[in-house]
Amino acid sequence: MPSVSSKCAALAGAAALALSIAAAPHSARAQSQSEGEVGNAAPAPAAPAEQPQSFQPLADQGITLTLSYTGEAAGNVSGGLRKEAAYAGQVYAGADFDMDRIAGIGGGTLHVAVTNRHGKSLSAIAIGNNTSVQEIWGTQNTHLAILTWEQHLFDDRLVIEAGRSQANIHFLNSPLYCQFQGNSGCGNPTFVFKNSNFTYFPASSWMIHAKAQLTDNIFAHVGAYEVNPDRKQASDHGTDFGIGNATGVIVPWELSYESGESALLPFRYILGGWIDKGDYDDPLRDDMGGIAILSGRPAQVHNGRSGLYFRFEQQLTRPDPTSKRGLSVYGVAMTNLSGRVEESRFFDLGLVQTGTFPGRDEDSIGFMISDQRFSNLAMQRMRAADLAAGGSARVSRHQVMMELSYSAQIGPAIRLSPNIQYIHNPDRTGDPFRGSPTKDALIIGAKFTVDALKLGL
Repeated sequence: MPSVSSKCAALAGAAALALSIAAAPHSARAQSQSEGEVGNAAPAPAAPAEQPQSFQPLADQGITLTLSYTGEAAGNVSGGLRKEAAYAGQVYAGADFDMDRIAGIGGGTLHVAVTNRHGKSLSAIAIGNNTSVQEIWGTQNTHLAILTWEQHLFDDRLVIEAGRSQANIHFLNSPLYCQFQGNSGCGNPTFVFKNSNFTYFPASSWMIHAKAQLTDNIFAHVGAYEVNPDRKQASDHGTDFGIGNATGVIVPWELSYESGESALLPFRYILGGWIDKGDYDDPLRDDMGGIAILSGRPAQVHNGRSGLYFRFEQQLTRPDPTSKRGLSVYGVAMTNLSGRVEESRFFDLGLVQTGTFPGRDEDSIGFMISDQRFSNLAMQRMRAADLAAGGSARVSRHQVMMELSYSAQIGPAIRLSPNIQYIHNPDRTGDPFRGSPTKDALIIGAKFTVDALKLGL
């Protein structure tokens, strides 16, 4: 296990790298929050278009409040392991403190957020696959999710944030992803969580990240996040700041070419990846070299993995330049580079139309499809378990997940998103000794968000 000094050195090295990319001149603001307030982190935006001002009683003192609720229901109407329904929800309470107004510290903001998550996962109780159909599920307790300081430097050309947070609210996400309810795409493409220690909301750990604008359209983004198995325990509430059991850090990075929202057809094209220097369990072998799922022994422990991805977002139509109405497409391609991993590659493609019927400019409709390809190690494990249960070892290498979703804005505060999800070849993670393939699953779902500070407006 790395020493405490080596962990601190790794974090400091990542910070130095982030600072070094601020050398070139820039002419526009580094958009550190372009990805930080989406997905299963901060509450989902109430609508794609500009929204009414919320109730902010402390705004004159430099304090901006957030209070919201997200709920996700899902029912398995056919296939999977059994017919069942489940509900998961999240209360999100946060505050941003403008430290320029409060204490005269220009460009500084203190972020604080607490969540309460509750409910059950339909995938865990009725489908048995490794990817939830309710993205809000996970870390089911009251949790100090965010406690960070964000600092803008060099006329906003460099933005640094440090404290307690998660990699997935800063990297590898998009507002388009959470048009959908399933965890295959929202809040992040699921592949990264299967193949690395990429930290996820709201399980907070020590971190630092920085985004710099190199030219008008080119941005560089890098971070370092503590990898600590304690942060994934049900008993952890985000208030234990110790690093005694940390096993390393994960370093995500991105280089992006972005048009900005003022472009006629906005776009973002991003090359990224991660270097994971934390410990992880072998997906197949136990500590004696046998097959862990059969022996029941602890898995072998390794250190060090890496991966690479390319992703893009492109608006295809925009009838009115002053509106966000129009059709957008996004895509993600991910692969493993090193380490013994669960999946070998991942593809995700989605279409989102903002502005649907006359008078419904804030509504949106979307369709997405993803393909997870399991590694040879995962296939060997699943086949071994199937044979042990008397099966034929007929296990699919691909899990394909699809979703059709409509999001309706109901007043300024409520957004309702009914959806239909379909899983082709659900994997055997939740029921490895089933002895027969899990049938394709059809799920009916509904997601809603309530911005409590806009109620009554």
